[in-house]
Amino acid sequence: MDPVMNEPVVAPELYINRELSWIAFNSRVLAQALDPATPLLEQAKFSAIFSNNLDEFFMVRVASLKSQLEAGVSTLSDDGLTPREQLEAIQLKLRPLLEQQQAHYRHHLKQELFDQGVQLIDYQRLNKQQKTWVNTYFQTAIFPVLTPLAVDPAHPFPFMSNLSLNVAALIRDPDTGQQQFARVKVPTKTLPRFVEIPTELCTREPSPVYTVVPLEQVVAFNLQLLFPGMTIEGHYFFRITRDADLELRDLEADDLMEALQEGLRKRRRGGEVVRLEVANEMPDEVVDLLMEGTDVDLADLYRINGPLGLDDLMRLLAIPLPQLKDKPHQGRTATALGRAQKSRLGDGSIKAEEFESIFAAIRRNDVLLHHPYDLFSTSVEEFINQAADDPSVLAIKMTLYRTSKDSPIIAALIRAAENGKQVMALVELKARFDEDNNIQWARQLEHSGVHVVYGVLGLKTHTKIMLVVRKEKERLRSYVHIGTGNYNSKTSSLYTDLGLLSAQPELGQDLVELFNYLTGFSKQQSFRSLLVAPVTLRKGMEALIQREISHAREGRGGHIRAKMNALVDPAIIALLYEASQAGVVIELVIRGMCCLRPGVPGVSETIQVISIIGRFLEHSRMFWFANAGEPEMYIGSADWMPRNLDRRVEAVTPIKNPQLRSQLERLLDTYQNDDCAAWDMQSDGSFIQRRPSGDPRCAQLDLIKQWRKGLNAPA
Repeated sequence: MDPVMNEPVVAPELYINRELSWIAFNSRVLAQALDPATPLLEQAKFSAIFSNNLDEFFMVRVASLKSQLEAGVSTLSDDGLTPREQLEAIQLKLRPLLEQQQAHYRHHLKQELFDQGVQLIDYQRLNKQQKTWVNTYFQTAIFPVLTPLAVDPAHPFPFMSNLSLNVAALIRDPDTGQQQFARVKVPTKTLPRFVEIPTELCTREPSPVYTVVPLEQVVAFNLQLLFPGMTIEGHYFFRITRDADLELRDLEADDLMEALQEGLRKRRRGGEVVRLEVANEMPDEVVDLLMEGTDVDLADLYRINGPLGLDDLMRLLAIPLPQLKDKPHQGRTATALGRAQKSRLGDGSIKAEEFESIFAAIRRNDVLLHHPYDLFSTSVEEFINQAADDPSVLAIKMTLYRTSKDSPIIAALIRAAENGKQVMALVELKARFDEDNNIQWARQLEHSGVHVVYGVLGLKTHTKIMLVVRKEKERLRSYVHIGTGNYNSKTSSLYTDLGLLSAQPELGQDLVELFNYLTGFSKQQSFRSLLVAPVTLRKGMEALIQREISHAREGRGGHIRAKMNALVDPAIIALLYEASQAGVVIELVIRGMCCLRPGVPGVSETIQVISIIGRFLEHSRMFWFANAGEPEMYIGSADWMPRNLDRRVEAVTPIKNPQLRSQLERLLDTYQNDDCAAWDMQSDGSFIQRRPSGDPRCAQLDLIKQWRKGLNAPA
């Protein structure tokens, strides 16, 4: 079938393939691991993130392309490639990165950690005492949970679960001389990937701080116990990745939960194998057997020269060696909320007579939050905690997309319901890879009397909003929180996000109507202040860009500054090209995928794109438009991607307070001036990391210093 190319919004040569742009982003993550200036355990962390990102990329994006290929889909991507061409391009880009990662692990990370007392030792290099201890540990803690599976005419090739790490064993029957193949699954889900050995068994000086051996090696070198009477002729490690994307029809709430649970069971069992990783030393005949058994092509095979599944390096961060990590960052209470902290914090810093409720602080002025520099616990969590306990609060409504285990947010919602308040939580069941977690939260909330809903038919609810309705002097007042990040206590210390606490009546009324849209049959088509997807956000953003084009063409200048996770939407990209050609200056900070080509003569000469990769995951979204001297600033949950603009419920709020808008403008300056963690995007889609010419300016480190000094806004 001939390829089908729909009429492109952007010329294919001016659009960068989104999959290749994502790989470029992940290569910047890997660069953090390879950078000698990164502390050693942080190098391990970034290498783990690189691997975890790749797992999800294969489970979703590569799986989707392979499904298109198998289904005979002939539609070209926005840059003019077929699914097969995209898969081939992905392999060409990925394989060198995987070799870089493994070379770094073998030649740098492992040895340098060893020198610092963190010993990641191969089984063969253990001393006699250590081997005795490890073999005993195998017999008592590992052997009972293993299930060796033979492959022969009587035993078909066993099913292997997604992301499972396995040992392929070649065994020979000494009586018959027949060689056989067996598979042993390494129990990494139930046992630690790295088996810790008592340091006193080490005979080297000085004594190490931490000594481990990989679990798969412990299994492999004790195979004789699994196959008594047989000769072990070889063992080799392999790992498989399956299609893990859930396909769900538009169903009613109860059916959706049931369908999701079934989908999750299928995901755990796994779809088609999309990647087979094997140890580099595996013989071709074993590789061929695995490829046949898993039904993969040579293109899906990845020979790895080192340990498989390096995402488990993340576990090394638990080692108590602060000198090998970034200096810890604690964050501070936002200045505007300094007197609004309940005694539950236990720090004794606020005397009872000085305490003011968080609602009084918000009534006085809008409060802008910037996490993790502003503490999540003393702002967002405090907001919902006080709402749950305040007798004047009548109702709490919020969206939950991803939240943490043992979540204080969930506990507060349950407490509020027990206190007799009307509590509604929209739990997005379709938050990818958090579906199971969200199902459990939904059930717990329902059992506690919280009204739980699952969103709008056919849309994923991605917006981060909270509404508190309080009775004050015989009238109702609405308080809102609108943010860029999830209500997740754990990730709030790892991600950078923005949030607005406000008592503006128009924002309160907008959220009242938005929640009605989410929970009922409302067909709301307009809002007072918010830009809401899929209703007004796309048109609103396009109108704001068009206005800058008009200003530029009429001689008033045009300027757009924006920060987001990804820029993929062809229509927005086409409009930005038009704006650039009209003379609008466009400065973009984009952490991940960017399909726009900056700096193309005659097309995008006035567009600059940088990416910031640092210790915190840049997750905030903000959009600034000069508007001929009367600037407007917005923050919210949406990127410039088709899914955010058209297929999700998103909310973006204007920042009307001039002081808060100035803070965000200075924040954008801080990012733009970064010359350590910033990467400049080139017109071919590649990135070049900035290098300081004088005193280094690192946005995240500078912000940490400013918050430590109590300056809750970038100078």
